Amino acid sequence: MALISIGHVSRHDTGVTVLYCGAEGALASVDVRGGGPGTRETDLLEPHNTVERVHAITLAGGSAFGLAAADGVMNELASQGIGFPVLGEDKPGPRVPIVPAAVIFDLLVGAECPTASDGAEAVRRAIAEHDDSTGSVGAGVGATAGKLRGGLGLTEQQVRTPMGQFTVGALVVANPVGNVVDAETGRLFGAPHAAPIDVARFSQLQHPAESKLNTTIGAVFCDAPVTKAQAKRLAMVGHDGIARAVRPAHSPLDGDTLFALSTATENGGVDTATQAALCDAAAEVVERAIVEAIVKAAPGLGLEAYSSMLD
Repeated sequence: MALISIGHVSRHDTGVTVLYCGAEGALASVDVRGGGPGTRETDLLEPHNTVERVHAITLAGGSAFGLAAADGVMNELASQGIGFPVLGEDKPGPRVPIVPAAVIFDLLVGAECPTASDGAEAVRRAIAEHDDSTGSVGAGVGATAGKLRGGLGLTEQQVRTPMGQFTVGALVVANPVGNVVDAETGRLFGAPHAAPIDVARFSQLQHPAESKLNTTIGAVFCDAPVTKAQAKRLAMVGHDGIARAVRPAHSPLDGDTLFALSTATENGGVDTATQAALCDAAAEVVERAIVEAIVKAAPGLGLEAYSSMLD
């Protein structure tokens, strides 16, 4: 995973995941589809706004309390001289790290909330070494997926386009109100050919979130030279992957949020056919990342997991 470096802090029942984009940052946009989002600095990522590049994305548990983790990420990056040069690249002056964030609701599985110190440690780990762990790690520790334990998934694929070959990947924290398993067949919506879980046992499980407050969050990333508006489209279509893997998706009390990042150094844009191929891949990697999160999650925190419910 050469495009983005990832770092995690995993506590007992919550955590933080940071996608570090390097000192030069990555072009970014975002699309929010859930009715109850918990986010920070998403307005600046709209195509009509000025700032184009971000230095990190923070994903965290803890509901709105978890947004504090982004403070730690910002302060750590600032201490290393990384950030937007307020007075210009060639002038001395303050640098402001651009660190959008999104959080999941995991307060019903534990009492902890991520802190600024957790965010700082997560970005230090991301800078030091990329961590491709999946399942019950980082922001996915306290995640639930319908009646099962959720988690964090990470995947990427190569995409051939009229403008050449590009890499498209996704990191997703799967914590939806909706189910990821078909109650009649026991099979994953996003991977119907995978082994089914025990339908009878699944029918006896209770949904752990009586308040129905959940969220699926994450990021799609690529090395294609898309514009900010084209990145917005990647984030939008990436939500199709959530809709394929989760039923129902984008509910009024989910906060489904997907960022889109491009690590290209020049972002002059891609042609329509290339954009279409990238969008198709964005939906696919999001769907696969959700499946990865569910399959790799471990039972715990009073929750069964896909792995513990297999026939």
